[in-house]
Amino acid sequence: MREFKLFIDGQFVDAASDETYESVNPANREAVATVALGGPADVSRACEAAQRAFEGEWGAMTCADRSAILAKAADLIEARTDEFAQLETLDVGKPIAEATAIDVPAAVNYLRWYADVTDAAVGEHITIPNAAQIDFTLRQPYGVVGGIAPWNFPLFLAMLKIGPALAVGNAIVFKPASITPMSTVTVCECFAEAGLPAGALNVITGPGRSVGEALVTDPRVQMVSFTGSTEVGRRVIELSAGNITNVSMELGGKSPNIVFDDADFDQAVAGAVFGLLLNNGQNCIAGTRLLVQKGVYDDICAAVAAKLDSLRVGDPMAPETQLGAIVSQEQFDKVVGYIEIGREEGATVAAGGTVPEGDEFANGWFVRPTLLTGCTNAMRCSREEIFGPVLAAIPFEDEEDAIRIANDTEYGLGSGVFTTDADRAQRMVRALQSGTVYVNTFNQVYPQSPFPGWKQSGTGVERGVQGLLTYTRFKNVIWDISGEPIGWFG
Repeated sequence: MREFKLFIDGQFVDAASDETYESVNPANREAVATVALGGPADVSRACEAAQRAFEGEWGAMTCADRSAILAKAADLIEARTDEFAQLETLDVGKPIAEATAIDVPAAVNYLRWYADVTDAAVGEHITIPNAAQIDFTLRQPYGVVGGIAPWNFPLFLAMLKIGPALAVGNAIVFKPASITPMSTVTVCECFAEAGLPAGALNVITGPGRSVGEALVTDPRVQMVSFTGSTEVGRRVIELSAGNITNVSMELGGKSPNIVFDDADFDQAVAGAVFGLLLNNGQNCIAGTRLLVQKGVYDDICAAVAAKLDSLRVGDPMAPETQLGAIVSQEQFDKVVGYIEIGREEGATVAAGGTVPEGDEFANGWFVRPTLLTGCTNAMRCSREEIFGPVLAAIPFEDEEDAIRIANDTEYGLGSGVFTTDADRAQRMVRALQSGTVYVNTFNQVYPQSPFPGWKQSGTGVERGVQGLLTYTRFKNVIWDISGEPIGWFG
């Protein structure tokens, strides 16, 4: 088995406790690696190293120097695409074809974009009434920042935090999910080879209750970027209060995907399926509530069900596999449990709903993609985040009814609208209470595009220039150029 250590101050090191744990392949439940079990002492060492790097060589680098290092790291990651894709598949259970075509290229593209915008955090001149003074703002790095990511897109989400943090000059201590650590530890090799100074990037593996909480409460950490569940996000906010630490959060979702009766039929069906099933539905913005206008409800649901039943569930390492395994026993139990909850609440299982049979599935965590029809928005399967391949289909009457149902949720991460009526699309875009709205598409991401969360789906913004600036803080400067004394004290 491979061995993965902590990365602190430019070196791969054992945990202070010398303890390890196993990383398990979701497709067969076999251990594929031993991983260092980090703890508070390791977080403290990492924060100390990050502080030194920020106050030393890394903090003194120019934007051009930082850009060159990030661009080189992106090239090195891309050159190892096959390796990183295998690590993602072994850790998460996603199909190797998806990891190769989507996850690794997205991580590379985002890092390259951050390399291109290292000088984007500029201030502005402010006009004030006193002609003898000038006023301007600066955007400056925090210093040491913390990053905490979930298990669904390990490499990609690591670049969404490491990339912008480094681009604007911070040093970062990063905690990957304990069950999917391999690609994030390995990527440290690329950054080191690219010339990143020791301490600018540190990666600590281990459980959230020890590593994550120590990171959020360390007084050297001035800002924390967290992606994960709304429940854990609340805990991060509580912990951040002690040091008044700045936090940016991307949290849970229960996104509506709305199909009107004038939508292009094939486009809407494809959007419903892809909107749900990227990464096997283990995706915070997944369109897990399919709202369909009553006149086309039966036809759309029948077509979506047929498509779901046609998809190949299998060994994630097989190139023909379209849907792989659920990431863990805990998540598998949750997904299967919600399918049963849907049945108990009166929904009909129109597709999937079962664990596939056969030798290749015997030891893994597999669930067929599932469509629940006849749902209402009051059902738990329609309201609670499942984080798996389960789609709740809800009928609606008209535009007003669609808006009411779509917005009747504590979440506000994403929404989708399928219609050929441009005026209706404009009205829906304005009415939907979510940070991202897709029109006639779903699950599209670009590094230039901001990704905010509304309501209990987050605070702040990730991605885009707005997300880059999240890793900086404002400073205002008022400069007197008159040469004259100020005040009334004589």
